[in-house]
Formats: sequence, C-alpha cells, structure tokens
Amino acid sequence: MVRAGQVTPRELVDVHIARIKEVEPVLNAVTVDRFAAAVAEADAATQRAQQARDAGTADTLPPFFGVPCTIKEFHLVEGMPRSGGLAGHALRASEVDAEAVARLRRAGAIVLAVTNVPEGGLWMETYNARHGRTNNPWDPARTPGGSSGGEGALVAAGASPFGLGSDIGGSIRIPAAFCGVYGHKPTGRMVPTAGHWAAPDSDTVGMLTSGPIARSARDLMPLLRVLAGPDESDPRVEPWALGDPADVALDELTVYVRPSYGALRVRPEVRAAVQRCADALEAAGATVKPWPGPPFKGVLMQWFSRLQEDGASYAEVLRSPRRRDLLGETARLPAGRSRHTLPGLAVLWLERVSAMLPDDRSAFLADARALRDALDAQLGDRAVLLHPTFTRGAPRHRHALVRNTFDAMCTAVFNVTESPVSVVPAGRDRRDMPIGVQIVAARGRDHIAIAAAEALERALGGWTPAMWPDDDPLPRASG
Repeated sequence: MVRAGQVTPRELVDVHIARIKEVEPVLNAVTVDRFAAAVAEADAATQRAQQARDAGTADTLPPFFGVPCTIKEFHLVEGMPRSGGLAGHALRASEVDAEAVARLRRAGAIVLAVTNVPEGGLWMETYNARHGRTNNPWDPARTPGGSSGGEGALVAAGASPFGLGSDIGGSIRIPAAFCGVYGHKPTGRMVPTAGHWAAPDSDTVGMLTSGPIARSARDLMPLLRVLAGPDESDPRVEPWALGDPADVALDELTVYVRPSYGALRVRPEVRAAVQRCADALEAAGATVKPWPGPPFKGVLMQWFSRLQEDGASYAEVLRSPRRRDLLGETARLPAGRSRHTLPGLAVLWLERVSAMLPDDRSAFLADARALRDALDAQLGDRAVLLHPTFTRGAPRHRHALVRNTFDAMCTAVFNVTESPVSVVPAGRDRRDMPIGVQIVAARGRDHIAIAAAEALERALGGWTPAMWPDDDPLPRASG
C-alpha cells in the first residue's frame, strides 16, 4: 500500500498512534513511547516514498518501509530507556539498537513504542512494580500472557501492525495464543540476541530467540527473513538456510497431532482447537496421524539445566535479592514493601530449590540433546506437530501462579529442542477468550511451520481485532 501510494507512512503512523492512545488506558501495554520521533521518521519516509514513485523505483524500497511497529522492552532501542521490569533499575537512554531492532529499522520499519514485560522475564504474567500490569484486550481482568505480553496486547487490539518479541520458555507463543494473534519462535541460534536483556553467554542461547508477533501469518516469513542470519555482534548465531512457505505442498505434508501434555489437564476446548487445525489441514490435502513419539519427559529439569548450564541465574538478572535476603523480601511482599513481584520471587525460590539438586546436570543435558535430535528425525522435511500452547485460554490475573504454574511446559519443551514454532488462533474457550495452537517443525524448517500457519489462516478466518470500534480506521491488508 505504501509503495502504491494508497497510504503514506505518516498516515499509518498517525492512525496507529491514535489507536495506541485509545486502548492504552485499558491495556497498560506501553512503557515508553517515541511518538514524536516516529512522526518525524514517517514524514521523511513519506517524502522518500513519493520520490521513489516519481522515479519509478518504488519496488526498491525496503520490505517494511514506512510500516509502524512496537518492540518488547527487553530489546535495546536507540534513545529509549530499558528497565527490564525492575523497580530499582536505573534508567538511561540506550545509545544503540539491539541487532534484531536494527535489522527491522534497516528494513524500513518505524518504531512507535516499547512495551511492557514481567519483572526480569521468565513469567507468563506481564506485571512489574515499575510499570504495573498489562491487560488482555479481550478481557482486561485476564492476562495477555508473558513475557511479550505488551506486544501481544497491542497487536491484538490493532494498535501495532507487528511487534518484536522474544521467547525462552513460551514468551512469544503464550501471548499470541492468549490474545488471538500469530507468533513465531524461530529455530534456536537463527536470530541474533545481541542487545537483548540478560542475553545468555553460554549454550543456553539456543533456547532464547527473538521473533515476530503479527496480525497475519503471511507477515511471519517476511519478518523472519529480515531478522534471521549471522552477525559479528552474536557469533553464536548459525547460518540457517531459509525456505519458502510457497514451496510447501500440503498434500505431501504429514501432520502429527498431540492434543495433551503429560499429566497437565488440557481443557476440552483446547483439545478441540488442536483437532480443528488437524481437520483443516487434512481438508487441504495433508495426512494426519497421531503423534508416535518421542515422549516429552523430564523437560522441566532439562530446561533449568540448560538455563543454568554456564552459571545463568535469575537472581543475577534481577540483581537482587541476595540469597540471605530472599526470605525477608518474601515476608515484606504482603505489606507491599518488597522490591519484587510475587512471580519474580516465586521463580527465585524455584531456582534456589533447583540449585539444591545434584550439581551434575550432564544427564539432563544429554536428555535434552537426545530429545532435540529425536524430534528433528521424526519431523524431518515434510511434517509438523500440532500441540497445545497452554492448557486453557487466558487465566485471570494472578491465577496462573497458583493454578497453571507448570503449564508453560507446553511451550518450554520446544525451547529445549530449539524447534521453530508458529502459533495460530484456532477458536475460543467457553469465556470467549482466544485459543492458540502450536505448529512445530524440525530445526531450520521454519518455513514449513509458517506454511501450515498460512493454510490455517485461510481455513479458519485469521485475526479478529479485539476492542474494535464500529468505524474501522485501519487498512486491513497484511503488514
């Protein structure tokens, strides 16, 4: 639309800023905006687009030229502060962009704002003592998920065409599922994490990856092409070759179905959503089969072992409390005098308990590698796995900590295996909250998962905007 002159970058930026201002009092998804800078960049882009059309070179503009977006606060954005969700963290403006952000900006995207996260990450409830709690646009009494909850909420509400999230245990996929949008966790070591909050320095880098949250599955692959690839800033990233979803023949695709996860109680409506996706892909020509294995066993300890493999510590990420202060911080929480949130303290206690286990984690790490290799072998070049993203739709605020503490294992297993996973909206629960389904592919086969996501978007109807006004001011075309 920008290339054709149907809409200008300034018009796109203006209408999305207006939409953010409209929904933000309800969502509380933005930590800091850069509206003035975005408007200036949009004016320059509008002029450049006109010049390119006049010269007949509009097709040479970058792929996301003039398209606004938002960025999860864990990524550095030049000129913007980053708190990490920590109440006591000193704020100062960043002098550089995280590499993933820099790639989006070189592709022409215009950053509108940075968005809210849990305290230090590692939790599915987007809340911290500095910026407060982010709400789900479908029901403000419920969580949008985490840790990319601000991104999921804004994209779902039509306030951002796409967002940059990150994922080490489900942090792209859970918000996408809870908010009814599309998300993609890339293959491990495909996208640089340089400039990301507390980016790991060890082998755990394969579990953490940045990736897109978008209104349409059709936007996932173009965004991944911009984000993926090695960079000198992050030598651990590998040169994965990217395929094309258009080359995936659905009638040659095997779709494995696994509607549950271990002992977790997956609600009937979630199981039905997984089966709905299977039926739609079968109607499109795919062969559907039950999941033959491997089984997913011991994933929690595999995940913690990889996280702590080289001394990674959530306590170090939070920078406090010291271990001797943890009991005191917990005791001060009911009176509102703790420096930390309840989820943050809960993860600290879990980390402390796990540290009491035997130091030799080699068996867990070996199991993680074996599971990764077995999953790759089973899926190969022509198969995907359909799997629940969570046991239910979005819970009420605070309920996840008590009732759904381990439900993130539905997603964390694929961080352990470093598998690419797309999430698609696939129905509603009994409270009319969105349900998302994971599409898992073998490592390096991101295009196969995305091809299945695009097919399901066509079959199931795609994104339904949340909190949508009667007079629709936004262009409905993808990206």
